Amino acid sequence: MRRLIGRPRTVRSRIVALALAPVLALLVLWGFAMVSVTGELRALVRVQGVYEEFGTPVDTAVGQIQIERRLSAAYLGTDRRSPPIVGLMEQQRRTDRAVNAMRDAVRNGDRDLLTARQRQALDAMVAAAGKLEGLRERVLSRDISWDRAVSEYSALVAPGFDVQSTLTALQAGQLAREAQVVVELVRVREFVSREDALVAGARAAGALTDRQYDTLTATVEDRRVFERTYVPDLPGDSRALFEDFQREPLHRALVGGEDALLRAGAAGAGDAVAADTWRSTTDRVVKRYMQLCTRSAENSAGRGRQFAYRELTKAVVVGAFGLAAVALSWWLAVRGARRISRRLERLRDAADLLATRQLPDVMARLSAGEDVDAVAEAPPLADGEAGTDEIGDVGRSFNTARLAAVEAAVQQAALRRGLSAVLLNIARRNQSLVHRQLKLVDTLERRTGDPDVLEQLFRIDHLTTRMRRHAENLIVLSGAAPGRRWRRPVPVADVVASAVGEIEAYARVEVPPMVRVGVAADAVADVVHLIAELVENATVFSPPDTRVTMRTDRTGGAFVLRIDDRGLGLDAGHLAEAQRTISAPDDFDPTRHDRLGLYVVGRLAARHGIEVELGPSPYGGTTAVVSLPATVLAEEGHGTEGTGDVSARATLP
Repeated sequence: MRRLIGRPRTVRSRIVALALAPVLALLVLWGFAMVSVTGELRALVRVQGVYEEFGTPVDTAVGQIQIERRLSAAYLGTDRRSPPIVGLMEQQRRTDRAVNAMRDAVRNGDRDLLTARQRQALDAMVAAAGKLEGLRERVLSRDISWDRAVSEYSALVAPGFDVQSTLTALQAGQLAREAQVVVELVRVREFVSREDALVAGARAAGALTDRQYDTLTATVEDRRVFERTYVPDLPGDSRALFEDFQREPLHRALVGGEDALLRAGAAGAGDAVAADTWRSTTDRVVKRYMQLCTRSAENSAGRGRQFAYRELTKAVVVGAFGLAAVALSWWLAVRGARRISRRLERLRDAADLLATRQLPDVMARLSAGEDVDAVAEAPPLADGEAGTDEIGDVGRSFNTARLAAVEAAVQQAALRRGLSAVLLNIARRNQSLVHRQLKLVDTLERRTGDPDVLEQLFRIDHLTTRMRRHAENLIVLSGAAPGRRWRRPVPVADVVASAVGEIEAYARVEVPPMVRVGVAADAVADVVHLIAELVENATVFSPPDTRVTMRTDRTGGAFVLRIDDRGLGLDAGHLAEAQRTISAPDDFDPTRHDRLGLYVVGRLAARHGIEVELGPSPYGGTTAVVSLPATVLAEEGHGTEGTGDVSARATLP
C-alpha cells in the first residue's frame, strides 16, 4: 500500500500525532463552550447600552402618541361646531419629531448588537408608527368616534411594549423574571394614559355609552390589578420605589379619581372628576410611573451587569483553567513522546555502539590473543532506561542479546584459537616428519651413484619439499611462524629458484637473470614461501602447454618481481576480491578453502611489509607484482648455512 503523504515517520511524531487529535477536539470544545457561555453574558453587559440606543427613542415616541391620543379623544368628543383644537395640532408636531427620532435610531443604530427577535420588534413598531398619518386624517375629518380613536391609538402603542420586552429580555433565571415584571409595570403607565384619554372624551361628549364606560372601568381595573400583581414581584430596591409612591398624595389622588369614576356610572362619568384636577393628576402620575419604571429598569440592568461580570469572571477563570488543561495535555504528550523517543534513541545508539565498535573491538582483541571479559565488555543499560514498561522489556532483552553476542564472540574466538592450536600441532608434527624425510632422502642421494635411483630420489625430494610447504601453510594460517631459519642473507636469485623448485610444474617457469641483491636471513623462508604460492597459482590457472614468465626490476630501494601467466585471467570483480584477500589476511574465512594460497600470501606479506598486487597480464592472464621493501633486502652473504637449504632446491634437474 502506498505510504500516506505526511505520515509520521518517527515514534515521537506518531505519539504527538495521536495526542494531537484529542487535544484539538478539547480545544474546539473549550472554544465553543467559552463562546456559548460568554455570548449570553456579553448580551447582559450590553443591555443598558442597547436600551438607551433603541429603547429610549421608542419609549419617548410612545409617550407622545399617548398624549396625542388623549387630545384626539377630547377633540372628537366636542361639538362639530367647535373650532379645531390648537393643542392637538401642536402635539401632533411633537409626536412627529419623536417618531422621526425613533425611525432614525432604528435605521442608523448598530443593529448588529440586536438579535433577530429584537430587530423584528423594532421594525413592527416603526411599521405601526407609519399608520399614524392615516389615523390623524380620520381624526381631523371626524370620520371616527373618539372611543374608536382611543382603541386605534392604543393599537399603535402596543408594539412599543414588545420592543421593551425584547430589549430587556435576560436569559438568566431571576433576572429574566425581574425584567419582565418591569415591562408589565410599564403598561400601568399606559393604563393611566388610556384612562385620561377616555375621561377627556367623556367630558367632551358629556356622557359615555355603556360600552365606553365598560372600557373605562376595565382600564381602571387593569391598572390596579397590574400594580397589585407585579409590584410585589420586584426586587427590594425597585419595590420600595413603587411602595413609596403608593403612600404619596399623588397616588391617593389617582385612586380617588378612579373611585369617583367607578361610582358615577356611564351617565355621570364626564362630571365625576374636576377637569383641571384630573388632568394635573394623570399628567404627573404618567410622568412618575415613567420615572419609576426607568429606575427599576436601571436597577435590573445594573444587577444584570453585576451578574454578567461575576459570571464572566468565572468563565474567564474556568476558561483559563480549561486552556491550561489543554496546554498541560499537549505538554504531557510532547514530554512523554520526547521521553519515549529518547529511551528508544538510547537503545538504538547502544545497538549501533555494539555493532560498530564493541563487537569489532572485541574481535580485534580476541584476534590479538587478549583475554576478554564478556560481562565487562557488554555492561547493561542504566536502571532508568530499563523500566518496568515495554521499552524496559526491550532494553532487558537487548542487554541479554548484547551479552550473548559478546559471549558468542568470545567462545568463537576460543574455538578458533583451539582449532588453530590443533592445526598448528598437526602441522608441526607433519613438518617434523617432513624434515626427517628430507634428511633421509638427502643421505640416500649422497650415498647412491646410480643415475636412475638418483633421479627417483630427486623426485621424492621434490614431493617432500612441496609437502613441507603445505604443512607450513597450516602454520602460517594458525598465526605461527615456520621453523626454517637462516643465519645470513641469501641472494635473491637463489630465493626465487628455491621457490620455483617447490612447485610441481617448475619446468614451465622461466626465471630471468637476477640483480645482485640478497634477502635478509629472517625473511628468507617467508619470501620463498610467498613466491612459491604465487608461482604455483600462475601454473595452475594457465594452460599446461604455456609458460610462466618472470620480470624483475629495482624501484627506489625495493626489488620488484612480476610473475605473468597466460591463462584466461580474472574479471574485475574476482580480481578485486582476490586483492582484498591478500590485503586483509586477518579476515580469513575457512569456508573459502579455494583461496588458502592467497590468505597465506597475505599473511606472509603483512609480516614483512611486502606489497603484493594483482593485475591483468600483458599476455592475457594475470600478473602478480611482488615488491620487496628495503627492510627485507640485504647485501649478498657468503654461504647458505641454516636449518633449510635454498641452493639445493635451486639445482633441481
